[in-house]
Amino acid sequence: MSEGVEWSLHSVSLLSMLPPGASLPGKAIAEFHGVSESYLLKHLKALVAAGILASVPGPRGGYRLARDADAVTFLDVVQAIEGPEPTFRCTEIRQRGPAPAGPDLCRMPCAIHRTMREAEAAWMATLRQKSIATIRDELMSKLSPDQIARATGWLTGQVRTEKAH
Repeated sequence: MSEGVEWSLHSVSLLSMLPPGASLPGKAIAEFHGVSESYLLKHLKALVAAGILASVPGPRGGYRLARDADAVTFLDVVQAIEGPEPTFRCTEIRQRGPAPAGPDLCRMPCAIHRTMREAEAAWMATLRQKSIATIRDELMSKLSPDQIARATGWLTGQVRTEKAH
């Protein structure tokens, strides 16, 4: 799994803390996490394409959640970055080499294939159960008041809001 998944989960969690109508520029998100802006922007675009984030154009623009943090799961973010394909891909290696298994022995997935699919199903179920709101709330409960004050102070200078008409 790429580090883009970690960066994206942290970025989405950060954006879940913004007030309604507010956004953060990609540069500020990258700076907050101390990561490469160009690499992060690639992942933010994927999150926009997946409907997790909204991109707000213009000088007051940036990124914000496209839907409620309760409606965004870890699995949504992982699949937006890594794609929906299974992580384990069986290539039927047992049919190769000097003693290949015949097609009649390979009609059903082998024990390795079944075990990997079971593990992936359990992993996906766990990711599906955790929303960004759950993680945001857990994080906020563990941060010290000093950490919250420093982060809030920094974010206040970075947050953009749409101009009222």
